[in-house]
Amino acid sequence: MEITGRVTGDAVVQQVNSNKQVVNFSIAINDNYKPKGSLEVKEVTTYINCSYWLNAKTAQWLKKGTLVQLFGRIGINVYNNSEGVAVGTLTFHTNNIKILAFAKKTETVTKSSAVTEKKSKKAQDLPF
Repeated sequence: MEITGRVTGDAVVQQVNSNKQVVNFSIAINDNYKPKGSLEVKEVTTYINCSYWLNAKTAQWLKKGTLVQLFGRIGINVYNNSEGVAVGTLTFHTNNIKILAFAKKTETVTKSSAVTEKKSKKAQDLPF
C-alpha cells in the first residue's frame, strides 16, 4: 500500500529492547470533495500514525512539514483504555520511505530576512 502526506512533527526514535529501535511519526493527508448537489468544496485532513523499523537514522530527515511517500501495510492495535472502553488505533508500518520535499528551514528564512532588512536600512541611511 502507498500513502503520501506531510509529517506533522519531528520523528521520534524509541528503544524497544536492547537491540531494536523504531522511528515513530505521523503524517497528515489532505483531501477534498464536493458533496452531490452542493457547490461547496469540503476539505478533509486525515492523520495517520506511522512506524519505521529498518533504520533509526532515518529520523533525522523526518522533520515537521516534510512531504513523504510511504510504502507498507496497515496494522491495528486494540486495547482497553483507563475507563475500560475498547479503543482501536491504526498504524502504518512503513518499509520504504521516499522524501518528496524537505521541510522549509524557518531559521534560514528568518536569518535571510534579517540580512535583507539590515541592507535596506543601510541604503536608507545614505546621505544622497
